Amino acid sequence: MSKIPIYFMPGLAASSTIFENIALPKDQFEMYFLEWFLPNDKESIESYALRMTEKISQENPVLIGVSFGGILVQEMAKLIKTRKVIIISSVKSNEEFPPRLKIAGMTKAYKLLPTQLLSNIELLVKYAFGNNIVAKRLKLYEKYLSVRDKKYLDWAIENVLTWSQKKADANVVHIHGDADEVFPIKHIQNSIVIKGGTHIMIINKFKWLNENLPKLILNEIQ
Repeated sequence: MSKIPIYFMPGLAASSTIFENIALPKDQFEMYFLEWFLPNDKESIESYALRMTEKISQENPVLIGVSFGGILVQEMAKLIKTRKVIIISSVKSNEEFPPRLKIAGMTKAYKLLPTQLLSNIELLVKYAFGNNIVAKRLKLYEKYLSVRDKKYLDWAIENVLTWSQKKADANVVHIHGDADEVFPIKHIQNSIVIKGGTHIMIINKFKWLNENLPKLILNEIQ
């Protein structure tokens, strides 16, 4: 039996090192890791997703995306045939955004963000993961949040907040933590809920993911 190809897409500003603790059976799965690249001027998320699909060399892959990476893999799945799409700590439509993000998108308040300051790792961590960050973790996150180019950050923040998808794809498997600070669980519909899971549970809930991702991919659990 040929191995199932799985492509992992990290979250906003993150590198694929966020998946370093994910280990799936090597006799069944082949893991590939996608990385953010710089967008073109005024590039749409649809265009960016098309360019990202060019990084996929295997047919009928599983796409797994975290946070903004979850939004991107849903756009990619509109362009190529996939075996399954799994999103973690993300949203399936803009209807799942909390009110503050909906308002930021509608008013374009995000354009006032001094994204050049987000090259400061402490500010970037707080923006990406919320304010409840212990100082001793900053060094750890510095490893994960390595994409700090202003052009990328401006583009990514705008494309999160202005994502136009209004209807969720029922075939997308959604894994979400009940303690997610960025996308609160009360706004999320039809997800597999992880108790105590925060927005960074790809890092600290990897044992659950290692055990259950194979079952989800193989349809052994729903």
